[in-house]
Amino acid sequence: MAAFDLVLIGEPMNLRTLALLSLIPAILTAQADPPILVKAARLLDVRKGVYISNAAIWIDGTRIKEVGAASAMHAPQNVRIIDLGNATLLPGLIDSHTDLMARMASSADGYTLSLATKSQAFRALEGAYNARITLHAGFTSVRDVESEGSGYSDVALRDAIEQGIAEGPRMQVATRGIAAVGQYNPFGVSPDLEGFPTGAQMVSGVEDTRRAVREQIGHGANLIKVYADWRYPTLTVDEIRVVVEEAHKQKLKVACHATTAEGIGNALAAGVDSIEHGNGVTREQLQLMKAKGTFLVPTVGAVYSMVERQRNAQLTAEQRQRMETFVKVMRQSLQDAISAGVKIASGFDASGPPGQGNNAHELSSLAALGMAPPDVIRAATLRGAELMGWQDDIGALEAGKYADIIAVDGDPLADIKSLQNVKFVMKGGTIIRPLPNPR
Repeated sequence: MAAFDLVLIGEPMNLRTLALLSLIPAILTAQADPPILVKAARLLDVRKGVYISNAAIWIDGTRIKEVGAASAMHAPQNVRIIDLGNATLLPGLIDSHTDLMARMASSADGYTLSLATKSQAFRALEGAYNARITLHAGFTSVRDVESEGSGYSDVALRDAIEQGIAEGPRMQVATRGIAAVGQYNPFGVSPDLEGFPTGAQMVSGVEDTRRAVREQIGHGANLIKVYADWRYPTLTVDEIRVVVEEAHKQKLKVACHATTAEGIGNALAAGVDSIEHGNGVTREQLQLMKAKGTFLVPTVGAVYSMVERQRNAQLTAEQRQRMETFVKVMRQSLQDAISAGVKIASGFDASGPPGQGNNAHELSSLAALGMAPPDVIRAATLRGAELMGWQDDIGALEAGKYADIIAVDGDPLADIKSLQNVKFVMKGGTIIRPLPNPR
């Protein structure tokens, strides 16, 4: 062998071969996708609640390099320009309360039938479909708060999206959820059917609860979901507290379903990180949430949308009064939370085919119940990112963050419903949904 020959995997390599290999980085660089410049008539600064006119975003790879007026950009000459014309640019939206594995029928026995008739493989495919339409609706990140009886399918979906073999938003998953024995779906199943699947991991007692948390974390949970109540308070403060202790050891957060004042009180005493729904919250509890930094995810959209659809239905006077009372309670709870300064994150809580992919209905519902549009958008961007602990990476159009971008027609601060008709979606620098070609 010559003095200058080398050996690579058992084969000799001379200096000419080495010289050719040295050109590979330059060849790869030349073939790499060029940086992107997205331009539009306006861009919403979600922190300030104001627009930047004739705006542009310079994207390098998966992240944002620069944001500002198009005339002031420092993008290189080889940049690929995507001009969205008169559109409005916003950060990719965040839904903090999704159930992507859920496509239950709306009938009274829909949940039970779903558990009884759908395989885990089919449930995973349903989740993949829901993830795709959620992303195409402009929601580039979601906090999925349990798999609704599909085991750890949400972990598989999250990982498949991360590996690029499924299309969907960035996900944090809560896996199975934790509820008191007999106090979560399905209800009314014959006791003779031992081993019938349940919608959550049922526990009783502190050590049983501790084991459930550890199992779920071991199988890939990013957060833990616990039920403090159902029709009435269920788990004790000690049982919820052990959930918090085990999760916090691993730097994970706890999302708590709570709709009764006592259940919310137990959850707050145990130290949960967010109250999901919170319909029965008191003003004193809201003050405590403010002091502790506990988030509220009110999930008003599914119910409010249903109420709006039924306004012209043939209802009895009693049914109409009950409906109006429920809306009044939702409105008052939300207004009290806003007045108390509680951190509010947006979550739609879709559980069936009509809701999946319509996450932006939560935003219009929050606005209809009295939340100012800039705060509604922050609930679906900055606040959602903070709740997920991803505020350094998502939630705003700022240098250094992922290039998660959506575009809509019109002015979402004037018409929040424009967010229900997203025209352009980019996730991490990859175009997911382009504008249709003009005809």
